[in-house]
Amino acid sequence: MNNPKSLDAVLIGRAGVDLYGEQIGGRLADMGSFAKYIGGSPTNTSIGAARLGLKTALITRVGNDAMGEFIREELQREGVETRHVRTDPERLTALVLLGIRDTESFPLIFYRENCADMAICEDDISEDLIASARAVVTSGTHFSTAKTKAANMRALSLAAKHGAKRVIDLDYRPVLWGLANKGDGETRFVSNETVTAHLQDVLSHMDLIVGTEEEFHIAGGSTDPIAALRAVRAISGATFVLKLGAHGCAVFEGDIPDRVQDSLVVEGFPIEVFNVLGAGDAFMGGLLRGYLRDEGWVTACRYANACGAFAVSRHACAPSYPSQEEMLTFINQGSAHFRLREDERLNQLHWGSTRQGDWPNVLAFAFDHRSQLQALCDDPVRISTFKTLCADVAIEAIARHPNRQIGVLCDHRLGQEALFAMAEHPLWIASPIELPSSRPLRFEGGASLATTLKEWPKQSVVKCLCMTHPDDDDALWEEQSSALLELFRVTRSLGLELLLEFIPPAEMASDHRTIARSMEMTYALGIFPDWWKLPAPDADRWDAEWAEWERVIEQNDPHCRGVLLLGLAAPQSEVKASLTRASERLLCKGFAVGRTIFGDAAKGWFGGTLTDTEAKDMMAKSFDDLIAAWRS
Repeated sequence: MNNPKSLDAVLIGRAGVDLYGEQIGGRLADMGSFAKYIGGSPTNTSIGAARLGLKTALITRVGNDAMGEFIREELQREGVETRHVRTDPERLTALVLLGIRDTESFPLIFYRENCADMAICEDDISEDLIASARAVVTSGTHFSTAKTKAANMRALSLAAKHGAKRVIDLDYRPVLWGLANKGDGETRFVSNETVTAHLQDVLSHMDLIVGTEEEFHIAGGSTDPIAALRAVRAISGATFVLKLGAHGCAVFEGDIPDRVQDSLVVEGFPIEVFNVLGAGDAFMGGLLRGYLRDEGWVTACRYANACGAFAVSRHACAPSYPSQEEMLTFINQGSAHFRLREDERLNQLHWGSTRQGDWPNVLAFAFDHRSQLQALCDDPVRISTFKTLCADVAIEAIARHPNRQIGVLCDHRLGQEALFAMAEHPLWIASPIELPSSRPLRFEGGASLATTLKEWPKQSVVKCLCMTHPDDDDALWEEQSSALLELFRVTRSLGLELLLEFIPPAEMASDHRTIARSMEMTYALGIFPDWWKLPAPDADRWDAEWAEWERVIEQNDPHCRGVLLLGLAAPQSEVKASLTRASERLLCKGFAVGRTIFGDAAKGWFGGTLTDTEAKDMMAKSFDDLIAAWRS
């Protein structure tokens, strides 16, 4: 068997869902709400390494449940190979409850009784997969039972056979070895000769061993760091990397010196520690990046320390890990913020460079209209029914255009049933938050924007139409910009993407720089929308206006997803011509067109001259016609 090394690392072990308490500073028992993230040491590391440009795969098991589905989809979105993530029909996906009590206490409870990932067996280890990897990465937890140990030993044996590096994260959690109360997941060290012997049985097989002081204590059978390291050295010729928390890490390649300081010590970064949970997994991701790219131990440890710094400064585990661009920016330029999570420059870079989902094009049917449909019918039930017909058109378009990314704009007030119908389909979905025709900008849903948006599905894009002009009087702009800034901050805090639609008021004169100036003013406030939705420029200023939009976006946010063109109820022929021309612009990612598609069908359906089928057929034909214009 002579497989090429198409993967950098195969990781084996825990995969679960972390439920993080959102209240900071209280007991876990007092938490009132939890945020859901992917978790599990090797799972976190597979994502952290993938964000740094490594090709990773994960061997684990998840349950045949919604949490298992979530883990698989998150891994796929992060670029981790999931073909060897098996679904266990008999066991549930593992869960962990976590909290941030204070700077020293981070309580957690593992729900792992007979969980799916502890059923990993030798049959789960593919020789072809191991042969394709430059490294196999295991973790201490999965040597705690005979069955999982056998699976890991098979992987290590195949790694040796095929020339792959063998790496272990000691990952010692006493509760997972049955050495602490089931509710005590926080305790990091309990001395136990049986565990020490168990670990020492496998460490001789390793090329790289990574752990904290406590983890080397259990591996070496001593609470004296030097004695523990020497005990492990007596059975293993591996390189040791000792994590020193805020002080960085130390590397031991040969004999163990009398003091840790006499080894290769790479200093850490002086930042506030907010949350230590998952920091070691981030550290391992950075270390693997340097180790597997042969960049030397100093560089590898700098990567590891930087990734750990990001992890301890933010909420959550894997979602907090940096991209390659973010990590290198931090290493090369540093940060003026001791509380790293308050560095808005790095936060924006993190958001833009780790944002999930790939939408090179979005071809969207917009039926988020409220006032326009209420002008045709004053019955909200009938409007809701019509919007479900629109949803059917979008859903059916997925099958007709398998190589296109179909999207919709649909509101929550009159289109809730349509949103329910579309939730299980692979659609890009945006919903409006603005109160129709409001100028200055006002929002729907009540006084609290955060409360309103917290109820929206996580995959939603928040769309906001703002009627704005750069020559608006100062008082109006101040009011509008304040609303936009609040919207941006809330969407970011909730992890929702933001689409801004800017249309100058019809009664105000505009030129090719009008919208671009409004965009510049918005960026100057520190607002970075993920998408822009803009009206097609007039033919006589088409190129000049597009050039202005592109200049503003490229100068302010190279991670912006792009521009969607809107229709403004223009005739079908005009919209088609605009789309054909717009598809040549690199920053134009598609369209979001509404009344041009549904206008005539709505008049006929509400007027009683069109059946459901006839209205849908009319809208589908118009939608397909626009998609064809874009494709051409």
